[in-house]
Amino acid sequence: MLEIKNVTKKYVFKKALSDVSVSFPRGEIVGLFGENGAGKTTLMKSILGFHSFEGDITLDGQRISPKNIAKISYATSEHSFFPNLTPAGHREFYSEHFEGFSEKRFKGLMEFFELPMHKPLRFFSMGQKNQFEVILALCQGADYILMDEPFAGNDIFNREDFYKVLLGILEPNETVILSTHLIEEVSEFIGRAVLIRCGRIVGDIGVSELEEQGKTLMSYIKETYNYRADRVSRALDEISGEDGK
Repeated sequence: MLEIKNVTKKYVFKKALSDVSVSFPRGEIVGLFGENGAGKTTLMKSILGFHSFEGDITLDGQRISPKNIAKISYATSEHSFFPNLTPAGHREFYSEHFEGFSEKRFKGLMEFFELPMHKPLRFFSMGQKNQFEVILALCQGADYILMDEPFAGNDIFNREDFYKVLLGILEPNETVILSTHLIEEVSEFIGRAVLIRCGRIVGDIGVSELEEQGKTLMSYIKETYNYRADRVSRALDEISGEDGK
């Protein structure tokens, strides 16, 4: 289990995470939702050890370290691959450095996305780069796969097909934590939603529980965030009123 206990992350001018506690058992697909600047990326990078923080983050009771970091992979639109290396070169590198690297999954996903094996990554389109980033994260052999807005630059058909493939290839011990703004699009594929706002966890619910309550994921998020349906009309009225003076 991945456990985050009382984690706080402070930057110079703001507190990005404030006493965050949440746990992720194996075998889940979790949506991590929140506005821009809510703390989603900071939380993921804290899990990976990219940030210093107060509190504890453990994997199966052990602090994250070089001894167990291979159990966590990361797909980010910032990209973590080697741009001058080809996919074939990445396959060789990952197979040498990650014991659980899946050649079969790598080959299958490369064919699914129709990506060239012998073309340096720097010549890929942005959408192709993001697809390859996801492929590496899924093939590393990790138990926990963190994805931070991984589908930027991909069309809706590619994304929808990928969600279906993802459900089909995940093993029972694999957990995906997916940070995205595409809430309605992923609602059918996740099993749990974790909501973060201003650096705090403000919601954590299973999709099956929402169904029992007769709520959609979007309605739950709007309710939790106290979303005002008249926000746009009020703003337009105020702007129009000012222009009329």
